Amino acid sequence: MSTLIKNAKIVTMAGDSYENGCILFDDKILYVGDFKELEADKVIDVNGNYVLPGLIDAHCHVGMFEDSMGFEGDDGNEDSDPVMPHLRAIDGINPFDRGFLEARNAGVTTVVTGPGSANPVGGQFAAVKTFGICVDDMIVKAPVAMKMALGENPKSVYNEKEEMPLTRMGTAALIRELLIKSRDYMERMDAYNENDEDNEKPEFDIKLDAMLPVLRREIPVKIHAHRADDICTAIRIGREFNIDVTIEHCSDGDAVAPVLEREGLPVMLGPTLSDRSKIELKNLTFGTYKNLSDRGISVAIITDHPEITIENLPLCAVMAVKHGMDEMKAIQGITITAAENCRIADRVGSLEVGKDADISVFTDLPTRFDAECVMTFINGEKVK
Repeated sequence: MSTLIKNAKIVTMAGDSYENGCILFDDKILYVGDFKELEADKVIDVNGNYVLPGLIDAHCHVGMFEDSMGFEGDDGNEDSDPVMPHLRAIDGINPFDRGFLEARNAGVTTVVTGPGSANPVGGQFAAVKTFGICVDDMIVKAPVAMKMALGENPKSVYNEKEEMPLTRMGTAALIRELLIKSRDYMERMDAYNENDEDNEKPEFDIKLDAMLPVLRREIPVKIHAHRADDICTAIRIGREFNIDVTIEHCSDGDAVAPVLEREGLPVMLGPTLSDRSKIELKNLTFGTYKNLSDRGISVAIITDHPEITIENLPLCAVMAVKHGMDEMKAIQGITITAAENCRIADRVGSLEVGKDADISVFTDLPTRFDAECVMTFINGEKVK
């Protein structure tokens, strides 16, 4: 069934905006542009409200650490082993977690969610829509990234267990060991596939096999790194193994801004609307959004839900603008930049013909405090 939204201020995030525009869609976008008479099964007059692509949280744990559940709904950290690349977020996401409802009520239509940061290697993230009853029907891309973590969290978890890693050196060493073994496994597997007569097939290893998309640069590694030295370690490991890396959290980003600018790596910045609950967060400030984005660094704004609850993603953008971030860059940080940083911009993040009909309707730009999300569409279906 086709739907036409008219009398809209459309911000496409693809370079064009329309003061009196319309958008026609079924499950995909069929037309977006200046108003013209188009046939549709349903017509919605939004009376001058703003129409934007559905918002995207590029790093969170929605459905993994479930709202109001405690241990029964805590499925984000399998900390029985520090190296767990074979874990899949889709096996831990509960679509009935309240966070999904609150996300779409706030105009958030896609979340990039996955394991937490207890382990040096935590497992595979997934990009999923925020509406559905079965995660398999909600997937945008899975796996979308591999999760790794540096710094305080893995140290703290395994110090309590009196197991490696107890230091930052130990954390990096475990990651390197996995990457070296995975590279060797890939080379032996490639040799066998090219010539199965002269080369023996490697014995299947589920952990090493899970790392092949990383080594083939099919998916990036989301590396949890707050402190400046951990950020540089993440960059170093990426360079050593020629893998794509994105910097997650980046609380000390100001301190190493020239390095981040030089390397040109995507940054998922946040959670910033929170207390400085541990030593790695002592330099947390909303000014970092302006400082990094002004250097041309690709900054996505994240909640790290449940650290900041998912419905407050627009509020995080509001605060970034309040502290000097360019308003359009802030909107990009929760739409197209978030999509590009996570490599899902072929489907979501902007209003363009052929992309998924994920649409949010606001009374004002979502970077303004009084803005209210009044409608949300996912795959063309009205979900708010």
